[in-house]
Amino acid sequence: MNDLTPIKEVDLNKQSWTSPKDKSDRFIPRNVQSNLYQLFMSEENSQGTLYNNLLQSSILGKSPTVNQKLFNYKTENKQNEMNKIINNGLKFSATPTKVEPEKPPRKINKRPYKILEAENLQDDFYLNLLDWSPFNALAVGLENSVLIWSGHTSKVSRLCTLEDPDMVCSVAWSQRNQHLSVGNSMGEVEVWDVAKQKVIRKWNGHQGRIGSLAWNNYLLATGSRDRNILVRDVRCPNESIQKYIGHKQEICGLKWSFDEQLLASGGNDNKLFIWSLKNQGELTHFSQHQAAVKAIGWSPHQHNIVASGGGTADRCIRFFNTQTIEQVDCIDTGSQVCNLMFSKNSNELVSTHGYSLNQIIVWNYNNMSKVATLTGHTQRVLYLSGSPCGQNIVTGAGDETLRFWNVFPQSASKNDHGITRAETIDLR
Repeated sequence: MNDLTPIKEVDLNKQSWTSPKDKSDRFIPRNVQSNLYQLFMSEENSQGTLYNNLLQSSILGKSPTVNQKLFNYKTENKQNEMNKIINNGLKFSATPTKVEPEKPPRKINKRPYKILEAENLQDDFYLNLLDWSPFNALAVGLENSVLIWSGHTSKVSRLCTLEDPDMVCSVAWSQRNQHLSVGNSMGEVEVWDVAKQKVIRKWNGHQGRIGSLAWNNYLLATGSRDRNILVRDVRCPNESIQKYIGHKQEICGLKWSFDEQLLASGGNDNKLFIWSLKNQGELTHFSQHQAAVKAIGWSPHQHNIVASGGGTADRCIRFFNTQTIEQVDCIDTGSQVCNLMFSKNSNELVSTHGYSLNQIIVWNYNNMSKVATLTGHTQRVLYLSGSPCGQNIVTGAGDETLRFWNVFPQSASKNDHGITRAETIDLR
């Protein structure tokens, strides 16, 4: 098997952004005195005297006097008297309303800041071959090998090579340590201690390839072509502690909720299942999708909201509330939805797509408007993972490239392990 090969450095041209011109919406009335006088004091009107008497009595507290004008235009008191009547009678605020200028759109570079060639990266919708660890290491499954790219040193190492005809079908990092789980085509899963370069757990139990993996603290969920989900505790050498049965076809997506209580699974049967860790079984399932469900993302801001995306015959991103057990929104993206991920730093999410547009879309979750559309992959964008800092993402496609993008704003608490400079990596 050939290793990853270097590529040409991407020429990034910064785009110019201009802010919209400030505009004032404040209305300043003119000739108020003249207008009020003409309205209420017309001597030619037969009821002018009546208006005159009423205004003097109710506003100025004076007894009506024949031919006495409502306003005595003394130079030092004219404006003060007018302001008093307006403020007391019409309840206008003396403090002008502050009009906030519109913020310019956030700049998102439409080009990746890094591209790696990933020879033999499989074009298979049901696999999950890319994951970025909390310790800034990227794991990539290429045929029967797992490669580790270091975000600190930009160097690559080969973690393992499976014996033929076995193939790598999924990789996933633990969120607590440098443990990496690897699912293979024989229905086995290995847990590697990457720092020590050794296997600490190896489990059987599935009757088909393991295309999906998801960590929850010390628990690891595995989804297989045999339609079953097994949950194991990495601290225990024994078999699964829970088994979830419900899907009718291959499982291709798994994600734990941020409160670690619910597991969402998507399958080729077009179903999205929600499993309860506490109740050890199904909480509910949703059947609105019209194609396979691989893309799953939980909101880090609203833990009861889960998003899922459908395949080519569906093309929709659907949002579900796991408390009310109902669909709360649906967006037709016009293209196969391969991955979904919410931003940790803002109320946004990113989706990657396949047939037929092969694009990456950043969405504003408040109104599901498009913040940016990123293109460059020439085949469907099957793989997605986020950097530890929450600003960057990496995408993988059937075109055998990995592309790194800076898409989300910086976190308020800066702990930046991301890389934002353009570079070419030689991974040998």
